[in-house]
Amino acid sequence: MELSLSSSILCVLTVIIAVVPIWAVKTLNSLWFRPKRLEKLLRAQGLHGDPYSLSRPSSNHNQPPQDTPHSESFVLSDDVAPRIFTQAHNTVAKYGKNSFLWEGTTPKVIITDPNHIKEVFNNIHDFQKPKMSSIAKFLVCGLVSYEGHKWAQHRKIINPAFHLEKLKNMLPKFSQSCHDVISAWMEMLSSDGKCEIDVWPFLQNLTRDVISRTAFGSSYAEGEKIFELLRIQGYLVATTTRNKFILRHIPTPAKMKLRAVDKGMKNSIRVIIEKREKALKNGESSNEDLLGILLESNQMEIQGNGNSKSVGMTIEEVISECKLFYLAGQETTSSLLVWTLIMLGKYPKWQARAREEVLHVFGKQNPNFDGLSLLKTMTMILYEVLRLYPPVIYFNRTLQKDMELGNLSLPAGVDVTMPILLLHQDGDIWGNDAKEFKPERFSEGIAKATKGQVSFYPFGWGPRICIGQNFTMLEAKIVLSLLLQNFSFELSPVYAHAPVLKLTLNPKQGAPLILQML
Repeated sequence: MELSLSSSILCVLTVIIAVVPIWAVKTLNSLWFRPKRLEKLLRAQGLHGDPYSLSRPSSNHNQPPQDTPHSESFVLSDDVAPRIFTQAHNTVAKYGKNSFLWEGTTPKVIITDPNHIKEVFNNIHDFQKPKMSSIAKFLVCGLVSYEGHKWAQHRKIINPAFHLEKLKNMLPKFSQSCHDVISAWMEMLSSDGKCEIDVWPFLQNLTRDVISRTAFGSSYAEGEKIFELLRIQGYLVATTTRNKFILRHIPTPAKMKLRAVDKGMKNSIRVIIEKREKALKNGESSNEDLLGILLESNQMEIQGNGNSKSVGMTIEEVISECKLFYLAGQETTSSLLVWTLIMLGKYPKWQARAREEVLHVFGKQNPNFDGLSLLKTMTMILYEVLRLYPPVIYFNRTLQKDMELGNLSLPAGVDVTMPILLLHQDGDIWGNDAKEFKPERFSEGIAKATKGQVSFYPFGWGPRICIGQNFTMLEAKIVLSLLLQNFSFELSPVYAHAPVLKLTLNPKQGAPLILQML
């Protein structure tokens, strides 16, 4: 008996002695030899950056490392990159455009050449999105998270929901949501027709309202509940991600609550989808909202392939796309709207020009689809806001294999980052006034303003350009048209300029404006 026990202990010790060195070698390679090898390869090609160090703080994969915004406000300037994109800005300032930075043990090459950016955006198979953490996947889901065949299939099915002719039918819902906000603001006016309002929470609620109406139509009340669950989920994801000391697999209370909220949200969306699918099977068409169009397109894709189970979306995948509708649609548009109102409050001459154009095209009537294409001044303003305050400030891609990119030979294991904010304010591309608000630079369109280069890409570029960009631009134009018809506005003296990167670029201390009824 004792001999048998001794033999077992000896076997265990033998295994440990054999495994520990292998584990140690792999760990040492991962933490030191591999990063230093990649660094050497990058430096050999004339790229510069801080040397790799084990003492470097671990950074969040979904945010630029060390880009922690200051809590205090700063001077009302449109040159915000040094404060919200600190590491990338400082790296380029210190080492020049041919540089790299570190995200944990991974070097990230900063791509600033428009031709290189174009190549990365077009070559979607070799330059894919980096893998997300298990926590990030609660928010980043649906189309934006897929690659290869699955992405192509989902994009094909979702495309009809965002055709301009379909969006045209949704414009009354955009107007309805905005009129609700206008009515609320009218009730807040003092006897002289003025009031001071922090417009930021109102714009967030407005864009949520629009998505609820356009995504779920008659199921609008259920949509509101889903948004509240998404808000809670976003907070929990941010809280869990910030805590770098919690091991990934430990079931903390925050993680358990996150999963419970996610389950509740998916169940709510599933109930709505099952109702719609039942209606479709009974021959009832419901293609006036995003969900209805999506389900109809999915059904046609499946039927067109002999009801094969290998095509189309599962109900779980439809749920993920609905979550994406909510999150991306609300976040992007509210960010664009709030910075546009801030800029129009700061630059009253451009506000007056935009209002004059709106009144000329629509008078005091609700905006219509044909008239929106005539709003040249407003389009210039929106483009300039997207240039200076893009909702997303960078795109990351990871290499699937060794790749040639222009004159660079990039090894597998290296990531590339395309810093939207830095490119949008590059004086070599845009001129000496690159950091100034000058909508007239877009007077002849994007191609003329960029000299045909890929240097303006707030919605991405190439095959994976944001599918909802038309939705966002139409919604923004309608909301701004209605607001300009009813109010003039200026920045409040208490406004504190403090852009902060959350899911998108937000005003950390709100957007208080002084409204005057017209």
